[in-house]
Amino acid sequence: MSATKDTQLELHRMMMLIRLFEEALEEMFSRGLLHGTMHLSIGQEATAAGACLALDKKDLITSTHRGHGHCLGKGADPYKMFAELLGREDGYCRGRGGSMHIADLSNGNLGANGIVAGSLTISVGAALSFQLQKKENIVLCFFGDGAVNEGSFHEALNLASLWNLPVLFLCENNQYGMSMASEKAVAGESIASRGNSYGIESIQIDGNDVEAVYESVSNYKDEILTGNRPKFIEAITYRYRGHSKSDRNLYRTSEEINFWKDEKDPIKRYIGKLLEQGITEIDLKEIDEEVKNLIRTSVKKALDSPLSPITNLEEDSYA
Repeated sequence: MSATKDTQLELHRMMMLIRLFEEALEEMFSRGLLHGTMHLSIGQEATAAGACLALDKKDLITSTHRGHGHCLGKGADPYKMFAELLGREDGYCRGRGGSMHIADLSNGNLGANGIVAGSLTISVGAALSFQLQKKENIVLCFFGDGAVNEGSFHEALNLASLWNLPVLFLCENNQYGMSMASEKAVAGESIASRGNSYGIESIQIDGNDVEAVYESVSNYKDEILTGNRPKFIEAITYRYRGHSKSDRNLYRTSEEINFWKDEKDPIKRYIGKLLEQGITEIDLKEIDEEVKNLIRTSVKKALDSPLSPITNLEEDSYA
């Protein structure tokens, strides 16, 4: 499915929303307003924006520890996300989940997950539910390259293939599992080839090309629903920041990072493409200003909102 002009503008808007959301979090962290750690997806915006825009509201996603972009892409309110990370009562999980455990069931987001590969088996269970209920929807499972050596990865692909489940596995290969380069940790021709080994049709795409992501997910969704078989996408992308806020980036060079920023940045590349196709700088500036204002007002509102009172901290908490 090719992107229309309206879809192209929405893809740009969503990438800008994710980028500015993550940069706002980084700024608040530097001011001591956020505690603990976080895993930013700056540089990876195209995978979340392209994949989620190809879905319907009733399609489900499972996410990862680096899941802010997925949550926004599936329709989350930035204010409620900021509130969650700030421990506010108005957050999606009443301030109890924080960065790695945001869930938004109203928009089909089954939640981020602090366990590497933890989303894979959840996605298979949700897809089985769709199959048993004969629903015309799919589950999109986000995971990273660091997950593909976990047992849950292989168990999930095996069962999805065996039972013909309506699940699309999307590996965001940002080329590092924490500090370990995936090329030094993952055997075989590619991560996509692992999907093929389970009889699942698999492709590798440029994960920093937002339209390539959108079209691949759109096409595979149609094929899943008509052919009753799972699919697998490996999206090659790159994170500019460290694995988490404590990561000093000692395992890669500044030249490598700058190459991806200068030559492969998903937003910069897409702006160039849109201008070549006749979309004006005025169109893009209006979108950028709208997103900047949304982020500013959401941050202010979240900072002004009440913390969860100590008296009800045990509510909605499960062990």
